[in-house]
Amino acid sequence: MASLVAIAGTAESKAKLDPALLLPKQERLVELLRGMKRVLIAYSGGTDSAYLAWAAKLAIGDEAIAITADSPSIPESHKRDALEFARAHGIRHEMIPTLEFENPDYVANNPDRCFHCKDELFRVMDQIASQRGFEHIVYGVNVDDLGDYRPGQSAAKLHQVKSPLVDAGLSKAEIRELSRQSGLDTWDRPAAACLSSRIPYGTAVTPERIQVIEVGEEQVKALGFRQFRVRYHEKLVRIEIAREELAKALNLECAGELTRIFKSLGFHYVTLDLEGYRQGSLNEGLSEKIRQS
Repeated sequence: MASLVAIAGTAESKAKLDPALLLPKQERLVELLRGMKRVLIAYSGGTDSAYLAWAAKLAIGDEAIAITADSPSIPESHKRDALEFARAHGIRHEMIPTLEFENPDYVANNPDRCFHCKDELFRVMDQIASQRGFEHIVYGVNVDDLGDYRPGQSAAKLHQVKSPLVDAGLSKAEIRELSRQSGLDTWDRPAAACLSSRIPYGTAVTPERIQVIEVGEEQVKALGFRQFRVRYHEKLVRIEIAREELAKALNLECAGELTRIFKSLGFHYVTLDLEGYRQGSLNEGLSEKIRQS
């Protein structure tokens, strides 16, 4: 289990995890959600959206519905986790099909791919909101996300989706700590992203490629690794593993097992990235102009 020290990072960030400072932010979040009266939550089951769905349940009970995209780009294990968390906490939850793979702009996998994914999700949620009389849609972006390149935030603005975690001033570390205090087992869940994010920009995302990545990642997880990514580069696979776990992967026996797994999936070359896992590594080659768009 990851320690709070590792999650918090610097002494300054750890100081901010003082419960006396955090609880007013949680109260502010609940107040914001209560004021919305009826809410649809874009819910992946990750740390942020799970905490948001839990807070909405606390604020307005069954007037909050968590909505999960039933898309090939979301690992089946993540969908199961989302379903189990919602059941455990009595959160109304629905899976809805999304059709981003029918959009050529999404399949092309340009740097704005995430915009088209979120645009499709929020389009479907807009329809549900209109049909059922929900005035508000919310999603789990936090204050740390605002400085990253995330085209999905543009889709949220287009659809007038609200970000109550940001409005309450909550960072990722604070959400983890409040989740821990509230007994949510998602508090230390590894960072997650859709499977399409494993494919470099300019290489088409297809259900077939997504399936290969998903199978590979499930087998890496079965080896005991916790935080990692499988990056697809045509006939080459680049495996990023968190630095604190990297020594295990560099063991010859484990390296041989990784080679076996990925060659059986059709890759000719199996590589370990010596920089280890880092979030959004495929954004590293983007120009500053694109990042700021």
